[in-house]
Amino acid sequence: MSSQDVLKDASTLASYNVLLQVMFRVLTFLLNAFTLRFVSKELIGVVNVRLTLLYSTLVFLSREAFRRACLSGGSGTNHSWRQVINLLWLTLPLGVLWAALLACVWLWLLEVPDPQTVPFYKPAVLLFAFAGVQELLAEPLWVLAQAHMFVRLKVVAESLAMIAKCSLTVVLVVSSREWGLYIFSAAHLVYTGVLVLCYVVYFLRFLGSKEATKKGFPLHSVGDLLPHKADGKPLLDWTLAQLTWSFFKQSFLKQILTEGERYVMTFLNVLSFGDQGVYDIVNNLGSMVARFIFLPIEESFYIFFAKVLERGRNVKSQKQEDVAIAAEVLECLLKLVLVIGLIITVFGYAYSHLALDIYGGSLLSSGAGPTLLRCYSCYVLLLAVNGVTECFVFAAMSQEEVDKYNFVMLALSVSFLLLSYMLTWWAGGVGFILANCLNMGLRILHSLLYIHRYFHSSPWKPLRGLLPSPLLLLALAVSAVVTAVSEGVFCCDSGWLLRLTHICIGAACLLCVLVAVLLTETRLIQFARTQLLPQYRKKHT
Repeated sequence: MSSQDVLKDASTLASYNVLLQVMFRVLTFLLNAFTLRFVSKELIGVVNVRLTLLYSTLVFLSREAFRRACLSGGSGTNHSWRQVINLLWLTLPLGVLWAALLACVWLWLLEVPDPQTVPFYKPAVLLFAFAGVQELLAEPLWVLAQAHMFVRLKVVAESLAMIAKCSLTVVLVVSSREWGLYIFSAAHLVYTGVLVLCYVVYFLRFLGSKEATKKGFPLHSVGDLLPHKADGKPLLDWTLAQLTWSFFKQSFLKQILTEGERYVMTFLNVLSFGDQGVYDIVNNLGSMVARFIFLPIEESFYIFFAKVLERGRNVKSQKQEDVAIAAEVLECLLKLVLVIGLIITVFGYAYSHLALDIYGGSLLSSGAGPTLLRCYSCYVLLLAVNGVTECFVFAAMSQEEVDKYNFVMLALSVSFLLLSYMLTWWAGGVGFILANCLNMGLRILHSLLYIHRYFHSSPWKPLRGLLPSPLLLLALAVSAVVTAVSEGVFCCDSGWLLRLTHICIGAACLLCVLVAVLLTETRLIQFARTQLLPQYRKKHT
């Protein structure tokens, strides 16, 4: 497959992933707004912080390293895919081990919520752990689907799973509110069950079909999906296993950085369960755009960079056409996420109070809620840049460089936990965001230095993508001042007419910023049209 074909498939995958994440976040957004009116904020804090942390830790530590290693390894033959499948099945026993260990910690070492306020905590811990293990049953199928760009499978499977989860949650919250945590545990079990079922049904129909033969799919029967030894080959590809181990050490540290504030809240009790609930709602609201736009782009273009670039080799020793495409894509991606991040930062500051007031009423708009969301709007900009720079760096690094970077991640993890603890005592929930900003800035700096060294001896300078046009910067600066003044004059305690005035002023400023983008960032617009919008590409092919 040529680098252009890989770019086309990665772009399609990114586009579908963005649409999928939009749907997920919208459904979660509506679900939280709905459940806020039926359950206590303490129960939401336990579900969204503690139990979700248990689940995310389990699945991340069980599969993330395998995903990165197997998607970056060349698996062009039946034998190599046979070894990849064998390696991927190790996620299941690893998941069982993590489930047992984490369940013991969550049950016996952490503070147990008041059963009158948050009933059925212990069964919920076991059910969330079981849901994580259940999801790992589909891991070999997920990697096969990603590697062969089965983009619609992921969209359909995760859409059906999320719809089933949200539907069950709504029904149980309305009809059986006294079930407490059983409601969310059952909904999560349904989510992982439907997800696994969709992947299994698809591959049962696909394997051995004419479509699979036409595509040259490396597996031919259901038996090929199960672990067994290939003739004349070791059970595992030990080079790939060593790379997996390197990524595993890194994933452990990355999980601490990604979910650091939840670990601090869970293990150090710096916030009450109610405050954790409010912080998590604000955090989810603030990260909505970051997760449904930036994360899918990062995941999809990691696959592109991993397939186009040769891991661990310098620029001069690779195909110059492939390096040129990678550099151009990296530059455009940096410009894209930077522009989106700046827009979110500018308008997030002036509309945080209004957004929280509409979403959750005085429960969220009073107190520290608006300040939290304003700070998070600034953090989104760092998230955007870091996602793209790290996806390139992880795809280009050699195994030795990955091992060295693990020490950097260790230092960042320790500093983040210390900063989170100290800043939270000083500034409450805002301290978590400040600590995240500092650590994200250091990670970006490391990635930028690596990219600069990587392209230093080449004619390509992809870091120019971090330089927006002067006209765009001027439009953003004027919009920041105008919307801030508008908030002070029209928002948010004087009725809906003045609120609508504030919204209209923001819409006019946003339109001016978008016009500036269209006029000055023509290369970025062309990239977005041709690579990130599959419908546009199909129309003009």
